[in-house]
Amino acid sequence: MPLLLTFTAILCLVLLIAWIKLDTFISFLLVSIGLGLASGLNVSQIAAAVQKGVGGTLGELVLIVGFGAMLGKLVADSGAAQRITDALIGLFGTKNIQWGLALAGFVIGIPLFYNAGFVIVVPLIFMIASSAKLPLLYVGIPMLSALSVAHGYLPPHPSPSAIATQLNADLGKTLLYGLIVAVPAIAVAGPLFGRTLKRFNPKPDPLLFDVKPRPAGELPSLGISALAALLPVFLLTGMSGINKLFPGYAFIEILADPSFSMLVSVLFAAYVLGIRRGMDMRGITKSMEEAFKGVAMILLIIAGAGVFKQIMTESGVSQYIAEGLKGVDISPIVLSWGIAAIIRVCVGSATVAGLTTVGILAPLLMQSTVAPELIVLAIGAGSLMFSHLNDGGFWLYKEYFNLSIKDTLLTWSVMESIVSVVGLLGVLALNIFV
Repeated sequence: MPLLLTFTAILCLVLLIAWIKLDTFISFLLVSIGLGLASGLNVSQIAAAVQKGVGGTLGELVLIVGFGAMLGKLVADSGAAQRITDALIGLFGTKNIQWGLALAGFVIGIPLFYNAGFVIVVPLIFMIASSAKLPLLYVGIPMLSALSVAHGYLPPHPSPSAIATQLNADLGKTLLYGLIVAVPAIAVAGPLFGRTLKRFNPKPDPLLFDVKPRPAGELPSLGISALAALLPVFLLTGMSGINKLFPGYAFIEILADPSFSMLVSVLFAAYVLGIRRGMDMRGITKSMEEAFKGVAMILLIIAGAGVFKQIMTESGVSQYIAEGLKGVDISPIVLSWGIAAIIRVCVGSATVAGLTTVGILAPLLMQSTVAPELIVLAIGAGSLMFSHLNDGGFWLYKEYFNLSIKDTLLTWSVMESIVSVVGLLGVLALNIFV
């Protein structure tokens, strides 16, 4: 019976989001309330579970995601993203331009959330393709695959951060392992797959294609741009290790905490990319406020997924599933990836797929001997599987590049599937050593 209730709940979630087009947060709440009632919980228990699910899921995540959005906005508005891209293209040259763009997309994708990153890099792709006289998708896919990997695998992006929080995974280790797994995923889905796309000839809107870069004199220096964009990486991966070597130092402990390290990164970027370059504090603050507004709905979706997980926990559904799966001879990594991939294909949202998977498998995964950081990456990889017509990213790509649905499936959807499958293989390989 619990398995039937879970399947029905997920089916209702898919119908509400994908077919009726109801708001994702409200869909999560309705499905969670229905699952709670069907599982025998009374109204007061459901209300308590809703409050606990929202508070327990968001917690410090509000700070991490919020500060991440602010940092991304500062990097984009200041021209730091363009400076990084220009430098990498100059370094790699036209012959190896795909690798330069993949690296640029990855660096830009770490602080920027996916939709914001997409809007930032697409004009750069159009500009580079035009100036280098190269096929548009040959240039674009490496950069977009790197953006997708950063979005699905790496903190401080919402889904991997939330999944890591739910599984008590170390954010610094998650980011470090994610960087390792990201390299082959980007290489195969980006430059290697991109070389097969020269036969596609998209005709984007001329107004979009005719992009003029900002003058070099208006851009921050390369060193400052790269440091501002990558400071969270240095702090999250480096300070947790330093803190273990030199425990008891308050300054190191502060920088090792994900929330405080993100705050430090935002303040650093606000100074070097804003104040030091002549921006007033009012303008910087307004930019930060706009950035936070942009992730408000993402936070609500994460909260809704937290409610769903809590209802499953309180009703005993999650524990029942965990007990049932104990005897199944399948790697928790493959199981996590597979369930996330199925939900992704059904719902379309990588965030919903990742967080719903955690809600279903949390008790089993918490008892697993596999490093929780690897489970986070497996779920993240699965949540990127085969983006198609029910995913906003699919339509964003299709409309910007003015492709047919068939060509979008043959390029974008295949690229996302490669990112997902290679990511799974990378996690399985890393599991041998971790």
